[in-house]
Amino acid sequence: MTVRNADRDDVMAVCRFGEEHVRAHYSPLIGEEAAARQVRKCWNETDIACAVARGSVVVADEGGYLAGVGQRGRDGDEHVIHKLCVHPRHRGDGLGARLLGVLIGQLPADAERVYVEHFVANEPAAAFCEREGFTVERIERGVVRRVRDLR
Repeated sequence: MTVRNADRDDVMAVCRFGEEHVRAHYSPLIGEEAAARQVRKCWNETDIACAVARGSVVVADEGGYLAGVGQRGRDGDEHVIHKLCVHPRHRGDGLGARLLGVLIGQLPADAERVYVEHFVANEPAAAFCEREGFTVERIERGVVRRVRDLR
């Protein structure tokens, strides 16, 4: 399996990945309507195409099959992991950590920390973040914001 920067030919596959897997994962956690809103907001063609053009999306490609997606970005001055999603059949096999490692490796050398957010009800995401060295910074409106020191 190859983890690589996404290109414009990957945009629609990334959008489909969000619709098929992210929505299904979020629905039991936050409800069907909220999950659908989240996918429309964060996994739409316009936003994904812009992020791909900026070079901030990576994909795990298994012979043309999309096995995972990661996206980094900024929130003001802070570096943030916006997406880190793995196909259900690859959860627990280290792919999430590989995607995260590539995203962190793309941050500027002087980056001191990176942030990630997940829904409170997303216990697998919480466990993953803890294993990967993220600590809770705050919890607001059902969302956990975590930070990892990179120094």
